[in-house]
Amino acid sequence: MARPRKGVQFQHRGGNAGRRPSISESEGVSEPGSPTKYSTVNGKLETSKEEDENPPQSEYEKKKQTFITRTIWTFVMIAAFFVALFSGHIYIIGIVTAIQIVSFKEVIAIANVPSRAKNLPFTRSLNWYFLGTTMYFLYGESVIYYFKHIVLIDKVLLPFATHHRFISFMLYVIGFVFFVASLQKGHYRFQFTQFAWTHMALYLINVQAHFIMNNIFEGLIWFFLPAALVIVNDIFAYICGVAFGRTQLIKLSPKKTVEGFVGAWISTVIWAFGLTTLLIRYKYFICPVNDLGANIFTGLNCTPNPIFLPHAHHLPTLFTSIPLPGSLRLPQTIHIAPIHFHMQIFATFASLIAPFGGFFASGLKRTFKVKDFGESIPGHGGITDRMDCQFIMGMFTFMYYQSFIAVYKASVGEVIEMAVQGLDEEGVVEVVRGLGKFLVGQGVVGEEMLECMNVGLPKRR
Repeated sequence: MARPRKGVQFQHRGGNAGRRPSISESEGVSEPGSPTKYSTVNGKLETSKEEDENPPQSEYEKKKQTFITRTIWTFVMIAAFFVALFSGHIYIIGIVTAIQIVSFKEVIAIANVPSRAKNLPFTRSLNWYFLGTTMYFLYGESVIYYFKHIVLIDKVLLPFATHHRFISFMLYVIGFVFFVASLQKGHYRFQFTQFAWTHMALYLINVQAHFIMNNIFEGLIWFFLPAALVIVNDIFAYICGVAFGRTQLIKLSPKKTVEGFVGAWISTVIWAFGLTTLLIRYKYFICPVNDLGANIFTGLNCTPNPIFLPHAHHLPTLFTSIPLPGSLRLPQTIHIAPIHFHMQIFATFASLIAPFGGFFASGLKRTFKVKDFGESIPGHGGITDRMDCQFIMGMFTFMYYQSFIAVYKASVGEVIEMAVQGLDEEGVVEVVRGLGKFLVGQGVVGEEMLECMNVGLPKRR
């Protein structure tokens, strides 16, 4: 092998054109299209005019700008929420749906590895497919349950309603098979991690949000009041923490204090009583939804659940005998609805348990070393950062309502469902004839209606 010759130089086009300039050589050269940071004058480095004209913001200015942005967007969100709340249930459902989708996107994004995702183009597509399948199943369950009287009498919707769960299962199976078929050697760990992470996100976000949707159908008070209690608790935890906070509550959130935690609990209990007293006066809030087109002006009509009706409670003599200034005396009887007592339990859960949803989210962010889940809301971070406590509160509300508050009666939809699914066509006709005779006997309809039914309905075989 020939030795390399010393002193041999390779010529480059244009002298030094092929060599990357060193740091010392490039200090006086600015990139095209970018402002010059430093310039060389008589061998000395001088700061450019651009830097003098645009000095970097101080820490105070940054915090001030963030506070202004956060405040503006807080009022924007509050205004948008109340406009939707008074416009009708369908708009609130739309907001909850949007929150689900954006929160899912944010949670999935923090665990994504872009360099690997590029080599696996179907990873993100499968995430969204499973989201769509889950929402189809959950929304279908709610619609069929609350609107049986509409879905089960429609010729087109009936097959989808009666076979909804099987259709949903087959859609999931298609996604599962596609996932297994898309596994690639060298990416197994990443793909299975994404699969598990997607299902965890679907449970923590979409399944819990499904219960929030059901709360809306049961009456807006079961949606608005629990959400309001979480917000009130968050506000007073901050106020009490700043005013009295000394003892750290949990390491995951260093700014949370025991004093703020307890002070927020007491404040939330008081606010729960006041908000409940206000909302139970309006049927728009306490009535289950029977018309998705209803709004604050049209209102809703229903027979209120007994828990909304005030009951007389006699105060013990120990309290009524307490001397007060002047001629003031405590009343011997007060009228309080049972819902007030239930809401004290809701306020306690919102104060003592729901914050752990936020602590869980804080731990998740620390795991992936991110400050916020996203930048969906300027000044606030992501949607998930604002909703971390609301999801678990909504699920608790549904479980508590179904266990201790709901009044179970046979609804029109349930009767129709039993007739459609349990009888053949001839049996359904007989039910209609029987109901016609009952209504004539009660004087609700005339004999002419029964005669029309006998003519129009098919004869017995």
